Amino acid sequence: MAKIYCKANNLGKGFITNADQENVTSLNVKGYPGNVWQVEDNTTGQAWITRVNGVSKTKAEAQTLVNTVVAQSQSDWDALPSDSFEKQNNILRPEAITITE
Repeated sequence: MAKIYCKANNLGKGFITNADQENVTSLNVKGYPGNVWQVEDNTTGQAWITRVNGVSKTKAEAQTLVNTVVAQSQSDWDALPSDSFEKQNNILRPEAITITE
């Protein structure tokens, strides 16, 4: 099934509800860095985007948002001193993420 994308702030409780999951067509949502969300292009997904005040994005726009956040995370990691907790404890540098359909 086709996917649609949006940018929406996850405000915690109520962002994804039991009611979303209990629809005739349950919500299938996948989150990415930068508050980017992917849902199936059906009435449930479209209604969820509306409910969470999501701003619709094309796949290319969504990928650009994800790339920007990942690049900033990589820059932040690269700027850490070699004796930082993250580098001393083998916490890996953030990797590129590709949105899949």
